[in-house]
Amino acid sequence: QLQLVESGGGLVQPGGSLRLSCAASVFTLDYYAIGWFRQAPGKEREGVSCISSSGGSANYADSVKGRFTISRDSAKNTVYLQMNSLKPEDTAVYYCAARIMYGSTCPKAPHEYDYWGQGTQVTVSS
Repeated sequence: QLQLVESGGGLVQPGGSLRLSCAASVFTLDYYAIGWFRQAPGKEREGVSCISSSGGSANYADSVKGRFTISRDSAKNTVYLQMNSLKPEDTAVYYCAARIMYGSTCPKAPHEYDYWGQGTQVTVSS
């Protein structure tokens, strides 16, 4: 079974940057669309970004467009979420998720994904 491990979270001041990583062992991520989601206390899990298995297509939530960038490195079997210009409202637990999906699309809803990581905390505060 595919196992995903997120890393890179932490405490950062407003305006700062973090890079989250989503790594897999044993199985290659090359055939999986990957999504990043976040969940703040008392709120529903929301989609942040996703990238197709080919890496040729990506989507972003309106709230992070222009600030976050998703990418994937096949050689490292890792997907990244570069987060710049962070705001307090970006504070949440961030999860990556995977689903086998060929082609140039990626699902946007949590229920469309089959495998999830354990999450990494991102706190944006001064």
